[in-house]
Amino acid sequence: MAVLAGCGLIYEYLLSHYAGRVLGVMESTIYTMIGLMIVSMGLGAFAARSVRCPFNGFVWLEVIIALLGCSAILFIGGAVAITQLMPQIVADTFNLPPDAIPRGGFFKSLSWLALKLPYLFGVLLGFFIGMEIPLIAKIREQIHQKHLQNNLGTIYGADYIGAGIGAAIWVIFLLAIDISKAGALTAALNLVAGAVFITRYWPHLVWRKVLISLHIILAIVMLAVFQFGNSWLNQMNNLLYLDKVVYTDKTRFQQLTFTERNMGLENEPVVNFYLNGRLQFSSIDEEIYHGYLVYPVLASAARTENILIIGGGDGLALRDVLNWGAKNVTLIDLDDQLLNLFRHPEDGLPSALANKIAELNQGSLTNSKVSVIAGDAFIEIDKLIANRQFFDAILVDLPDPSHPDLNKLYSVNFYARLNQLLSADGAIGIQSTSPYHAKESFIAIGNTLSAANFPHVEQYHDNVPSFGEWGWTIATKTGLSPLSRLGRLERMPISHNWLTLKMIKGAFSFPKDFYEKKAEIGVNYLGSHTIYQLHQKAWRDQQGLVP
Repeated sequence: MAVLAGCGLIYEYLLSHYAGRVLGVMESTIYTMIGLMIVSMGLGAFAARSVRCPFNGFVWLEVIIALLGCSAILFIGGAVAITQLMPQIVADTFNLPPDAIPRGGFFKSLSWLALKLPYLFGVLLGFFIGMEIPLIAKIREQIHQKHLQNNLGTIYGADYIGAGIGAAIWVIFLLAIDISKAGALTAALNLVAGAVFITRYWPHLVWRKVLISLHIILAIVMLAVFQFGNSWLNQMNNLLYLDKVVYTDKTRFQQLTFTERNMGLENEPVVNFYLNGRLQFSSIDEEIYHGYLVYPVLASAARTENILIIGGGDGLALRDVLNWGAKNVTLIDLDDQLLNLFRHPEDGLPSALANKIAELNQGSLTNSKVSVIAGDAFIEIDKLIANRQFFDAILVDLPDPSHPDLNKLYSVNFYARLNQLLSADGAIGIQSTSPYHAKESFIAIGNTLSAANFPHVEQYHDNVPSFGEWGWTIATKTGLSPLSRLGRLERMPISHNWLTLKMIKGAFSFPKDFYEKKAEIGVNYLGSHTIYQLHQKAWRDQQGLVP
């Protein structure tokens, strides 16, 4: 019972992990999944009363759970891939132009259903897992031919302890391996439980040869999934991207994907980098994004000798900071595997891609002036404060607040502590999502920074072709506002390939009445999830997931 309970909990994590990180579904998936599985387990416990022979029922139950647990992720990946590919197949069949590819109506409904499949498998697995405890209770009492006074207490005790052990195994071991292998290994335990049960209670069973044959067939399937499942899954996931996927990998924290777009024989291919299915940079225009993140902030700071970067593990913002002659740069990023990939691309990436990455970040992460810290910035900045460190400028280059864990890095608590690290005449800049697609979330970032005792907070925006309209927030803690400081410059101290001082000043202008409801939008305090909820609402609206 302990082993099976551990397997059940791992299945919850597997399905939530795949939906949330690989498919890019909203991160609240894990909470919904756990709730659905618990309800389904209750329904399964009721349904177990109708099983006449608990011995045969238990063996069939473990076969079904093993099959679902082993194949669920691959089935979901295949369904999503098919729904993504189908519109293009129809367009190719009927020679439709690119602007007439059918992506709405029936095809949109199919895509929506495919993205909900994790919940369906969660319900099915929860239903069958819920039948295990009642069947085992029946079996124990039939074996002993009497009512066992401590029957349920023993079973539930093993169940709870096993679930805790399963959670530990997930965090320590399974989270670090391929998700298909994790599914196969977990399903193998269900299959082993069924096989041991067959051996132990052979006289109580019927259809013995069928059950043994099913176990052998499933064992072969699991071996195939363990060996080849990740390759199959990657091929299916690759259909989610418009361009050719040239490298993909899963770290402890996120899914990394590099794609490549061929631009003709005379032009270099365009490399795009995705985290959990969300674009982080494109080689064709990343200098625009990183230029706007870095240059206005460093131009507003009194000095540029000692810089702190939060996030930016790709080394691209760091590259631009080093161009300003920084003497010491501290970079904090959570994912050490991502940092190593961009620090030494030649060790992990295909040679052509590795050369492109090295060309983009110019080896910034290996520069002797740079100190790289692999850790949670929410915790690591406390150590910097304790060491009484100060920085001339701080750059926050984090992904959008699309996860509750990221939301804390957009809170008053976090910004107030960054305030303590910033020199009195320094400046801070923050990646602030899209003011067009997520306007309220964008404005809330500015409100939150103001609430963290930054008296001069301003925002600016421009078009980054790969992202569309994008925005940043900048602040100073004493003296003139950032725009006033920029206004005193006659030219940029360090030239940029794209940006000019005039462009930067113009980026601070917004459409009429853009900030009309600024006071109503609110502030993101730690635990309030204000920015996360605003960002999620904007994402749902953009995807047409709500009326």
